[in-house]
Amino acid sequence: MYYSDELIEEIREKNDIVDVINSFVGLKRAGNSYMCCCPFHNEKTPSFHVSRAKQIYHCFGCGAGGNVVTFLMQYESYTFQEAIKYLADRAGIALPEVEMTPEKKKQEGRKEVLREINRSAAAYFHYILTKTERGRKGYDYYKEKRRLTDETIASFGLGFADIYRDDLYQYLKGRGYSDDMLRESGLVNFSEKYGAQDVFWNRVMVPITDIGGKVIAFGGRVLGDGLPKYVNTKETEIFNKRRNLFAMNIAKKSRRRGIILCEGYMDVIAMHQAGFDNAVASLGTAFTEEQALIIKRYSNEVYLAYDSDSAGKKATRRAIEILRNADMQQRVINMQPYKDPDEFIKNLGAEEFENRIRDAKPGLIFEVDDDASQYNQSDPEERTSFINNIARLLKALEDPVRRNSYMETICNKYAIDKASLKQQIERTVIAAGRTEQINTGVSFYAEPEAGGPANRAKKDNEDRSAAHQRLLLTWMVNDPKLFGRLEGIISEEDFTDESIGPVAKILFDQYREKGSLSPAAVIDKYPDLEMQQKVAAMMNTELASAPEEEEEKRKALRDIVKKVKENSITCAMTNPNMDPSKLNELIKMKQSLNRLEV
Repeated sequence: MYYSDELIEEIREKNDIVDVINSFVGLKRAGNSYMCCCPFHNEKTPSFHVSRAKQIYHCFGCGAGGNVVTFLMQYESYTFQEAIKYLADRAGIALPEVEMTPEKKKQEGRKEVLREINRSAAAYFHYILTKTERGRKGYDYYKEKRRLTDETIASFGLGFADIYRDDLYQYLKGRGYSDDMLRESGLVNFSEKYGAQDVFWNRVMVPITDIGGKVIAFGGRVLGDGLPKYVNTKETEIFNKRRNLFAMNIAKKSRRRGIILCEGYMDVIAMHQAGFDNAVASLGTAFTEEQALIIKRYSNEVYLAYDSDSAGKKATRRAIEILRNADMQQRVINMQPYKDPDEFIKNLGAEEFENRIRDAKPGLIFEVDDDASQYNQSDPEERTSFINNIARLLKALEDPVRRNSYMETICNKYAIDKASLKQQIERTVIAAGRTEQINTGVSFYAEPEAGGPANRAKKDNEDRSAAHQRLLLTWMVNDPKLFGRLEGIISEEDFTDESIGPVAKILFDQYREKGSLSPAAVIDKYPDLEMQQKVAAMMNTELASAPEEEEEKRKALRDIVKKVKENSITCAMTNPNMDPSKLNELIKMKQSLNRLEV
């Protein structure tokens, strides 16, 4: 679907960015903007700013930024078309039903094609499993070994990759997809010796979806004794393991309390079938900070249901630390005497699992109990080490009431003197403070920069010049009247930095055409997310100390205009393609800057 620039601008203008973002994360007024802790990285001090005047957002911590469309694409993993449809529906604007031409379809980019390939592959795998004799052994595996119902198989779109090594390739090739895109999808490998070969064959298949329910990758388990036992799609333009969670698209809508975090796909599928539709799993990698922040959008409470073996315990402790750093509650479900949720539910049923959820241990208590099993409590030295570990764990609790509650429970359970433990915690806090001072001290020695002093001086000059241009452009965006006031003095050509110049041109064109600015519309000109973030940052540059008096403002503006203009003239004079006849004119312009009035 293709939408005109005019329609996109109308949709964006009728969806105030503050109102939209506030419906997902709580914003608080702060001067002329709105703030909150960034939803895209873990932080305790808010650095995420949203401007109603500019209709853009920017995080000064991680650099995330853009307009209201960008936010939905980042936060909800929407495609551009999905974000536009969401906003159009929200504003009551009817979208035209116009099919994309082949040329426009091509312009929509590789990501949409990759999603189409994954969607087609998922449908094909599911068809083989449920409609053909070739998929019978995969179907029997799911029904007999995993005890899954037809409803669950359909709900998760489970499938089977045939025994032939180019079966999927031939199918997708027949649907018109190029070898280049099939390679990029992570579903087909190419080699000179063997040609095209499917990544997945003779495997039961589990489609992996993003938070919006779109298929972005697959997990496959081999049937038989082949290795590797499990294979996942490699990371692609649409699939990042660290930033997705299996079944999060379903769990985010669950009415159950909290989110249950598991290790594997089959655990999650078994739990959903048993009624625990708030279960999710990480994707073939350790649980990450990014995944914690995804969960935090929908719930602040996580129940860990990892395997009960030693590797599972280590993974549980890593997850507890990540969740604690994200200021989220963590509880650990006891899976004994079984290894994982799948085995547990098959043997003891959903009702007993419900009981285990109710009795789940707080993360810190799990850590203390786990430590207790590692030390000989009758040995004075080992018991001292155990108590020191407890002190380090309790130190992380900033709330004194919570810390005291945990201290009471632990001291009672392990017969520890509370006053002694409290003293040890205080010593641990002081020692940690000293270490932090040492680690963050200023070094008097700097690494020599490659290229020597001359190159350093040149780079410093370029950095200063870009900073001046960025500052002036932001000043003009904040006060659009400056475009008229500086006419004949400053133009888009004076913004010589390669990343700032194109943005300046768009803004100058906007002002000439409409007499006003739309910073949010500038972002639409850049399909690349990284560039959108740079543009948002560029238009959110702040003065180090904004002058309050009118005369001081005028002087500060004159100084920055002079610096930008001086750099522009210098660039023109040193340009090897400069017309020599204009040299005298440029010299006079440079000399006249001392008399510049703005």
